Amino acid sequence: MSHRPLTDNRLVVASHNPGKVREIADLVTGRGIDVVSAGDLGLPEPEETGTTFRANAELKAHAAAQASGLPALADDSGLAVDALNGDPGIYSARWAGPEKDFNEAMRKVEDAMAAKGADAGRRAHFVCVLCLAWPDGEAEVFEGKVFGTLVWPPRGDKGFGYDPMFVPDGYDVTFGEMDQSHKHTISHRARAFALLVEACLDGD
Repeated sequence: MSHRPLTDNRLVVASHNPGKVREIADLVTGRGIDVVSAGDLGLPEPEETGTTFRANAELKAHAAAQASGLPALADDSGLAVDALNGDPGIYSARWAGPEKDFNEAMRKVEDAMAAKGADAGRRAHFVCVLCLAWPDGEAEVFEGKVFGTLVWPPRGDKGFGYDPMFVPDGYDVTFGEMDQSHKHTISHRARAFALLVEACLDGD
């Protein structure tokens, strides 16, 4: 399958989330790409009206590419908890409320799981869909997942979002405790980004 290469040396990260922008900037380090966030450019945040991670990633990437005239990379990601039928899912950020309080969001997840009972289990996975869009309307989409178990109370002050309550399979530390350079090699975002790199940055 043929993919469109990213030949520009400037890329808009279609996010106003500093943690997410930082992670993506770290992932493109050393590739000669100047990363600028939608927030830095003063671009508005489009309303995320999609019902899937892919739809929201495409919506955000196309909006930023059109507004900036540059290629734009959007990420839609979230935590899917087995016992909660995939919630909070695409609404992961909304569970943190208008103040983006992820301590409160993690508490809501834990309370919702407790209501299901111990037999419901604590399995969960992070999903990341990346959409790379160009101002001409063309786009490439990539998806990554990482599976693990939720712990309580949260542990660690690294990472962001739900990281302090998520222990990836094969590890005994949370994403919130893990060295972030290592997290960037195994996370859902890293896995989606590896597919993007192979398809659009390293050539076919």
